Amino acid sequence: MSASVDTSKRTWLIASSCAGAVGAGFVAVPFVSSFSPSERAKAAGAAVEVDISALKPGEKLTVEWRGKPVWIVKRTPEQVAALKGIDNQLADPKSERKPDELTPAYAKNEARSIKPEIFVAVGICSHLGCSPSDKFTPGAQPSLPDDWTGGFLCPCHGSTFDMAGRVYKNKPAPDNLEIPPHMYLSDARLIIGEDKKA
Repeated sequence: MSASVDTSKRTWLIASSCAGAVGAGFVAVPFVSSFSPSERAKAAGAAVEVDISALKPGEKLTVEWRGKPVWIVKRTPEQVAALKGIDNQLADPKSERKPDELTPAYAKNEARSIKPEIFVAVGICSHLGCSPSDKFTPGAQPSLPDDWTGGFLCPCHGSTFDMAGRVYKNKPAPDNLEIPPHMYLSDARLIIGEDKKA
């Protein structure tokens, strides 16, 4: 005995299956596309161009590069002068501990910068990844020595850094602040994340 197929049920089954397949396709497309990196994620590794024309002496600008805060400080002549003569207070005054990792060759100088007045550094303490605070004003202050010449204080565990991001001796931070790859496109424009002209 042969089973007869109800053509109306068959049509409904085919229509339902097609609708289900189309619906699954609509659900799958956003799901699959979520695996591709977002524009923000793509940009996170890219170089960042910064206009520093409005930066005044004694001011700091913070930009994001690879998800990290990067500080750009325009040091005053007094702040640049204060970098001299404190080597005996610093743990690594010449950035020799991890030279290639933390300090590019063009920043291996007293100011740890290309231009003495412009300081560029990743604003993350080398101890536990906290972000140090600006303590640019020289002189005695809470949590700082009486002969403070200006710099940065990590409030988490008390590590102190001078205006070139060099860590002082006997502090929890093991290394100086990182200097990211960077270069000048002009006197007013800086690019962070690249240091080679194409």
